[in-house]
Amino acid sequence: MARTRAPIPQAITTASQDARSSDTSYMFAEMAVDAKRDRSGASAQSAVARLGEMSPDLRGCAILAADGHALAASGDVERWGSAGSALLAAADAAGDEPVTHLHVAREDGEAFALRHEGLAIVAVADRFTLASLMLFDMRAVLRDLIREAA
Repeated sequence: MARTRAPIPQAITTASQDARSSDTSYMFAEMAVDAKRDRSGASAQSAVARLGEMSPDLRGCAILAADGHALAASGDVERWGSAGSALLAAADAAGDEPVTHLHVAREDGEAFALRHEGLAIVAVADRFTLASLMLFDMRAVLRDLIREAA
């Protein structure tokens, strides 16, 4: 013997959607800002990893925001942020305009920095790293990061 069930009544949801659009829109706006912020941090960390894969002589690197704080780093983010900002500030103080890129070689390693469209990347590599290739890789990583953010 087959039993038949009574249909389940459906509730109208139009009223709840109207309420959402009128008094909860601020929540969705805040969620969008947080999602974008998280995505840019994750993208910056991916860019750091990518540079590590591209450059076998790389010891470490960091991506800095325009204000100098580190968005991502291969090591301690705070240390990389302060050291990278100090390196760029010292280079800027040597001339009349901010530097676009720099390369410092010492007998125990080499330091690089590059600015592009509001971001900067700083890196430390082994001695005798091919500077032109390192700067090319750094520029490519920053361009890809900026393209992802757009």
